[in-house]
Order: sequence, then structure tokens, then C-alpha cells
Amino acid sequence: QVQLVESGGGEVAAGYSLRLSCAASGSIANINVMGWYRQAPGKQRELVATVATAGLTNYTDSVKGRFTISRNAAKNTVYLQMNSLKPEDTAVYYCNLVNYYFTPPYERHYWGQGTQVTVSS
Repeated sequence: QVQLVESGGGEVAAGYSLRLSCAASGSIANINVMGWYRQAPGKQRELVATVATAGLTNYTDSVKGRFTISRNAAKNTVYLQMNSLKPEDTAVYYCNLVNYYFTPPYERHYWGQGTQVTVSS
């Protein structure tokens, strides 16, 4: 089992910044991807950004150039620096970790409890 504990959400005015953190503990595979997803009211959960064990990152188009994902491997922690926030970034942000196994090949997903980010105009 893996536990994910998020922190850093809150309410800010448009144009300001927030930094989310997610600390993972438990059975973390050597090969994994950590990331952030978000879900706004009435919408489906969507990927925001991911970072793999090797450091490869991926962002959804709407946050490119504004958000930066990073990870501290020693602390099993992933961060999401969110700059130039917009009202449309308002959502519950969920930390995600995917463990990858190869013998046999399968993957297992874990989710944090979510943290609210509210951006006022």
C-alpha cells in the first residue's frame, strides 16, 4: 500500500502563486510516476502534470509555462509550483502515484485525498 499526503492548497487572487506538495510513503516501486490531477465542479478529473522516476515531465497544454512539477526522490515527494494562476485553475487537486512492475507487467494507481485550490478574479 501507498499513502499520499497533500498540502499547500488555498485561495489566492488571479495572478498569484501557490505550491502544492505531496509526500508518498509505503510500498513505492523503483519505477513510478508521480503527478497531479484536478477536478473542477461538474467536470471530469484531468491530468495536470506528471514526473517520472527518471525525471521526464508531462504537462497539460493549459498549464504549460505557468506550472512546474518537480520531485525529491530522497523524500518521495512531488511538488507543483503554480504561477500566474487563473480562475479556471480552480479545482480540487489530487496527487497520484503509479507503481510499475514488470514481472508480470502491471501497474497500480494510488490517489491522495485532494486539496482545494481556489483562484478568485
